[in-house]
Amino acid sequence: MNPIWLPAALFGGLFQAWRTALQQRLRAELSVSGAVLVRYLFGLPFACLFAAAWLAILGAPVPPLTTAFLAYSSAGAVTQMAGTVLLILSFGHRGFVAGTAFSKTEAIQVALVTALFLDEQLPLLAWAGIIVGVTGVLILALVGQGVTARQAWKAFRQPAALCGLGAGSMFACAAITIKLATAELSGVDTVGSALVALVVVMAIQSSLHLAWASLSDRETLRGVKRSFRTSGQVGLLSALGSACWYIGFAAAPAALVRIVGQVEVIFTIAFARYYLRDKVRVQEILGLLLVAAGVIMALLAAA
Repeated sequence: MNPIWLPAALFGGLFQAWRTALQQRLRAELSVSGAVLVRYLFGLPFACLFAAAWLAILGAPVPPLTTAFLAYSSAGAVTQMAGTVLLILSFGHRGFVAGTAFSKTEAIQVALVTALFLDEQLPLLAWAGIIVGVTGVLILALVGQGVTARQAWKAFRQPAALCGLGAGSMFACAAITIKLATAELSGVDTVGSALVALVVVMAIQSSLHLAWASLSDRETLRGVKRSFRTSGQVGLLSALGSACWYIGFAAAPAALVRIVGQVEVIFTIAFARYYLRDKVRVQEILGLLLVAAGVIMALLAAA
């Protein structure tokens, strides 16, 4: 494994939590569709800048975009968008908490799929770290919101939870197909392949979302135009976060990157506590400790 995966996963979690905090402010100005669109549309110019700068530093040309690369990139773009749609649908079932919580099973789903189909075998300690970390996330999302164990089990059978699990599956598929896409690029290093893949994936996502909004949601486009200052910040953080995730996927097993990247929830709680002045509950402290323990176990397994 290329050791760059570790700082990439950690910074990916930081930038994603930071972007989420900014998007909370943006949601006062835009619809859900608009808040999602700015991630791709305003992130694309930054992604192009990152890729161009890195290739210029290396003195390397843009690598050939093979049919296999474009197929994997398209699959990654579409599955990531599908995951976002399923997550939003879970909110529509009055299940914001349950939907979000069960979407976080992505790390386990990535580990299972890559073990079965890509022969990415993880040490037992890494598997334990994944389970502990996901348990911590579920505690943060469910128990931390006052949901009892019985209610959590009941929620598992509700449409919100099923949509959340579906979202986790789609996000897992996106991580895997993006990893496969980066492996198809030749003549460029790990970082370069990840940044080129990011440009292509964001371009596909922007095109698809813009086409849909142009046909059926013109108001979203007008709202995005009005909020370009905040949207630009969200786009920058989105591009930075995705660049880190893509570099991590290209350099190490996707499941390992995702479990370490769950430090995102620690950063999110920190933003909520110090930026939004929210109080931290005892259950949330337990969840944070479990997430941290899962990350540490995964790091020890990779050492």
